[in-house]
Amino acid sequence: MRLPSYSHLLNLRAGPDLLLRLLETIAVAVGALASHRLFATGVAAGYDSAVAGFTLIFAWTVLSSACIRRPTQVPSPWRALVLSALGWMLCETGAVRLVQWMHRDYQPSAAWLACFCLTTTAGVTLCRLLGAMAVARRVPHVSVAVAGRGERCATFVRRIASMRDSACRIDALFDIDAHFGTHPADVPVFRDIDAFAAHVRARHIDELWLALPLTDEAAMLRFLDIFRNDLLNIRFIPDVSRIARFHGDRVDLEGALAIDLVAAPLDAEGLVAKANFDRAFSACAVIALAPFLIAIALAVKLTSRGPVLFRQRRRGVNGKPFDIYKFRTMHAHTIDEGVIVQATRDDPRVTRLGAFLRRTSLDELPQFFNVLRGEMSVVGPRPHALQHDALYQDVVDGYIHRYRIKPGITGWAQINGLRGETDSVDKMQRRVEHDLYYLRNWSFALDMRIVLATIVRGFVHRNAY
Repeated sequence: MRLPSYSHLLNLRAGPDLLLRLLETIAVAVGALASHRLFATGVAAGYDSAVAGFTLIFAWTVLSSACIRRPTQVPSPWRALVLSALGWMLCETGAVRLVQWMHRDYQPSAAWLACFCLTTTAGVTLCRLLGAMAVARRVPHVSVAVAGRGERCATFVRRIASMRDSACRIDALFDIDAHFGTHPADVPVFRDIDAFAAHVRARHIDELWLALPLTDEAAMLRFLDIFRNDLLNIRFIPDVSRIARFHGDRVDLEGALAIDLVAAPLDAEGLVAKANFDRAFSACAVIALAPFLIAIALAVKLTSRGPVLFRQRRRGVNGKPFDIYKFRTMHAHTIDEGVIVQATRDDPRVTRLGAFLRRTSLDELPQFFNVLRGEMSVVGPRPHALQHDALYQDVVDGYIHRYRIKPGITGWAQINGLRGETDSVDKMQRRVEHDLYYLRNWSFALDMRIVLATIVRGFVHRNAY
């Protein structure tokens, strides 16, 4: 007999779908245990346990495979609830039939079977309702600006605006040809590109959709240049009506084919998986390193005047500023507003203990609290001072895209020796190139590789001073 393959479980999306399936499994297992305690008796009790076990196996074999398929139409919450409960009922029925086929004398108790079915239905329903409530609170509307030309673009905008359940909200239109046709009355239309760009920045619009013909490369490059230093997702929606041979299934953006030109490197599921790992890893790190953190804090306080922690304003994900934490490594001194002087080799401002903390990167340990606060990640591009951001974002290609994800305590650039003082544009360019490589190639395995490399060889480096 050929055993069933569970390789599809490796493809389950880490995030809400997998978590919901695990919660349903726990609810069904608890229901089976309660039914067993209340109504299982005699020899049939062992067979009842086998039914519960086969039910879970069938559910993970059949129902979980549905989680890796992305339907073109999302069912309503009530339909999803009924289908999920029905799926579990079918798994239970199949499990009963399988045990009866293996042991013909087995006749499940009506009370036990009714209790098992009722607890399963109640547990799955509760999990689905909680999942729907979480999704309703978690999924925000995406504000969108559209730039295009011709009646085709106007038709596309009207279709998006008319959708009641759309997650996208059109907040601005730019008419390249000064003729947008009929458009929603509550959406501002621009014909001056500078005013359009100012509106997009003032309203903090999330995405720009370019509804342009395939041949309009000049307009596309113009918008990419205007928004090159903005953390704005830019998507190209090509007009393929003249070359499409068939009207097949379309994907993304409410039924329109779209190509990401400038977009966040991690999707929502990747962000959820990364955030869950960050908080779990940081919590374990803080608990395990608590004695060292206390010892270092006391040493900093006793060896020099000033606060234990040093705080500095940095930019986080999407450019949102936050206060980064470090152990203080310098003597207390005045800092001119708007001026940041990086530490250099044999810097007289650095204390004797501070020099050791910097060489070993132990001064960075308080940043695990930034991770727990949701401001940083364990792995990601290192955040720079705000003054350095203003200096380099116009001269280093792709610099602004470092802030499309949360900054990290360690990163791909750091384990490759690109750390310490950045006293030239070339050094910063190399660091940014490594950060962009990480964004393009992110995976959980790459994060683990960086964490292990940091532990093995990343604490001490000649450029750390």
